[in-house]
Amino acid sequence: MVDTAKETQRAELHRTIWRIANDLRGSVDGWDFKSYVLGMLFYRFISENLCEYLNRLEAESGNPDFDYASLSDADAEFGRAATVGDKGFFILPSELFVNVRARAARDEDLNETLERIFRNIEGSAIGTDAEDDLKGLFDDLDVNAAKLGNSVAARNEKLVKLLDAVGDLNFGSFGDNAIDAFGDAYEYLMTMYASSAGKSGGEFFTPQEVSELLARITVVGKDRVRRVYDPCCGSGSLLLKFAKLLGPGKVDGFYGQEINLTTYNLARINMFLHDIPYYQFDIALGDTLTDPAHWENEPFDAIVSNPPYSVKWAGDADPTLISDPRFSPAGVLAPKSKADLAFTMHMLSWLSVDGTAAIVEFPGVLYRGGAEGKIRKYLVDNNYVDTVIQLPPDLFFGTTIATCIIVLKKSKADNSVLFIDASAEFTRVGNKNKLTPDHQAKIMEAFTRREDVDHFARVVSYEDVAANDFTLSVSSYVEPEDTREEVDIVALNEEIRQIVARQEVLRTQIDAIVAALEGDAGPVEGGRS
Repeated sequence: MVDTAKETQRAELHRTIWRIANDLRGSVDGWDFKSYVLGMLFYRFISENLCEYLNRLEAESGNPDFDYASLSDADAEFGRAATVGDKGFFILPSELFVNVRARAARDEDLNETLERIFRNIEGSAIGTDAEDDLKGLFDDLDVNAAKLGNSVAARNEKLVKLLDAVGDLNFGSFGDNAIDAFGDAYEYLMTMYASSAGKSGGEFFTPQEVSELLARITVVGKDRVRRVYDPCCGSGSLLLKFAKLLGPGKVDGFYGQEINLTTYNLARINMFLHDIPYYQFDIALGDTLTDPAHWENEPFDAIVSNPPYSVKWAGDADPTLISDPRFSPAGVLAPKSKADLAFTMHMLSWLSVDGTAAIVEFPGVLYRGGAEGKIRKYLVDNNYVDTVIQLPPDLFFGTTIATCIIVLKKSKADNSVLFIDASAEFTRVGNKNKLTPDHQAKIMEAFTRREDVDHFARVVSYEDVAANDFTLSVSSYVEPEDTREEVDIVALNEEIRQIVARQEVLRTQIDAIVAALEGDAGPVEGGRS
């Protein structure tokens, strides 16, 4: 059932964000300016989150009128250590978003003020367990960048506008729906910029409905999971779907790795914006294939990922990789020019015995030969491939290709593979296709029932897959519905015969009329007609 009030609030929030982005963007490229909007949104969030937390503690201790934002910095220092231990960071009252905003228009050194505050916030975690989670989070919010203006005054003018615009966003109260609103604002910004930035933005963001489908696939039959993992986590949207699906406290840990520095920062910001405590997530920076960061945390109960399609990697140019326990079982490495199945093998290796992995794949991995064919054979021979789902085209930002989902399990009930053709399950929204809740429900029903459905789903035996040279293309097993109109050839021929006969009769009648007219007219005098 649709919550009308919530949808109305969300629509208003989106309109406001769109206005902010267009009013303030100016000469700054849209995808670059995203960092400023998101960074300031993050600054406001952690300021208000900290205030709400400390005010609530004081109220529970019998001091309902306590307001941390009104406290002096000297008095606030008393609780620094305890606050960092609980929240992972500390902000002095004078450095809170609300107080900085109130002084911003009169602060001729606003850029230096903000730079110092961001440095102080990150510095508050140094030497603590939260240090790695806070370090560098404000790096992309460069308040001294020339792109903001040619002079300090011009840059500060834009920063004041940014503070005011983000400060005016209506997120309600933290006790009500603020966290949902902050998270929704983040996701809308990511979607907005990804849709206009092509691959440069789209590669960092998986559409929400696809993220939700992947998460739902991996939690079938479960009401909680211990550890969830995404080796190419981008902005973290896939991981956070578990928190939304299962509810608070139903995921013990969120783990991810990202190779792009900017996106790595976005993922950590996203965790905070969705109120995931610093001690419940571990987002690492680096190359998952050659320098994986979570050896000590695997195996994982749920793995979801949308890896980059057909990117290059070291492959057999690095002789140590064939001995890597993640890749060696297949006896061959994914091609250097196509790392898709290297990511797949990595995820399979780190999947728990009773876990599920749902991976978005480039369609070529389903049928290409060579090393990829051998890896597919290994996956099918060892009964790891549970389901292959063909998705519609044009779902993702930056590409129109029709991707697929491969679902891996290590404890299957039988050795068959379920193939689902969901290529027609979409609604056109704007300039992209979208999986609606109804489309997701249809896919999930086929996934859980695991039964043949004409032209949509088919359970295929190991023997049939092997006989088809271990091809995993859905179209090889699910026959599309024949939408051509059935024609009765005999009846059609009779209809044509009657038409021809009628034409002959009409032609004879027309010839007779013409002849009669010519006979009545006779010769024309003077030779002219």
